[in-house]
Amino acid sequence: MSYAGPDFDPPQPRRPRRGPLTVALAALVPGALLGWLVYETVGGGGADGSAGTVGPATRTAGASASPTAPTSAEDDEKPSGSTAPAPTGAAPSTSVPAVSGPLTGKVVVIDPGHNQGNFQHTAEINRKVDIGTNAKECDTTGTATDAGYTEARFTLDVAHRMRTLLEEQGATVRLTQDGDRPYGPCVDERARIGNAAHADAVVSVHADGSAAGNRGFHVILPGSVRAGAADTRAIVAPSRDLGERVAGNFVRATGSGPSDYIGSGTGLVTRTDLGGLNLSTVPKVFIECGNMRDSKDAALLTSGAWRQKAAQGISEGIVSFLRG
Repeated sequence: MSYAGPDFDPPQPRRPRRGPLTVALAALVPGALLGWLVYETVGGGGADGSAGTVGPATRTAGASASPTAPTSAEDDEKPSGSTAPAPTGAAPSTSVPAVSGPLTGKVVVIDPGHNQGNFQHTAEINRKVDIGTNAKECDTTGTATDAGYTEARFTLDVAHRMRTLLEEQGATVRLTQDGDRPYGPCVDERARIGNAAHADAVVSVHADGSAAGNRGFHVILPGSVRAGAADTRAIVAPSRDLGERVAGNFVRATGSGPSDYIGSGTGLVTRTDLGGLNLSTVPKVFIECGNMRDSKDAALLTSGAWRQKAAQGISEGIVSFLRG
C-alpha cells in the first residue's frame, strides 16, 4: 500500500503570505504529530482502546491445527516443547494459556502400552504384581512387526497425536508414561495413575501380535470383577459406553474393520484378566489397533498418516463419550 504524507506531497503553487494565526497553527502541528508518534512507539493505545502490549495473557497456544502427519514409521511425532513432558503427561511449564473448548474441565488419561526400555529390563518387568484376581507380570515387551517396528514405539506415537487433538478440545491430558522412564510402569501402577487423576476416561493404546492373516482392531472392555483389590462393578457400564464409541469412531476415521479373529465381528471383547482394567476405578478400555504380525495391518500401523487417523478415531470416541 502506498503512503501519502507530508514528505511525499507533490509541489504546490506558491500561496499568499500566511497570517499570524496560520503560522502559529503550522508550528503546533509537527509537535503534536511528534508526540503521537512517541506515544505509539512506547506502547500507546491499540485499535480497541486497550494498552496494546503483547504478553503471555494475549498470546495464543499456536496449536489449534494438528501437526502434519508423518508419512512413515521413521517420522514418529516427538513431544512438543523444548523440555520433556512430566511423567504423567502434564502440560509443559510455559506461560501459554490452556485452550478452552468443549472438554474444558475433563481429564483424560492415555496409557501408551509397554515401553521401549522393557527389552533391557526383563527382570523388572517379569516380577509379579497383584491384579486382584491373581498375580501377573509387571509388564511385557509387547510385539513388533516383522521389520522390527515395536508396539511400544507405535503406542507412544499415537498417544502423542491423541494428546494434541484432545488438548485442542480443552481436555487436561495425562500420559502414564512418555518415554521418560527406563521401563514400565507396571500394570497396577498404570491403573493407579488413572485413578489418582480422577480421570473421566482412560484409554490404553496397543497393537496385537496375533498370527499372520488375522486382521482388524478390537476394543477390550472390563468384565465384572470383585476380588482382592479389584472391583470393577461401578465402571463396567460406562466403560462399555466408552468402548463402543471408540470402536465406532475408529472405523469411521481409519476405514479399518473389526477384528476377524476375536470378538465375533463386533470389535468388542470383554476380559477379566488384565490388571490395567481390573484395578481401575474410572471408565477405561484398551484398544488393539491392528495386528502387527500381519503384513497388511503392519503397513497401516507403520504409516504416519494412518496413525494420525487412528489417533483421530480414538479421540473422537473419547469426545463423544465425555459429551454424552
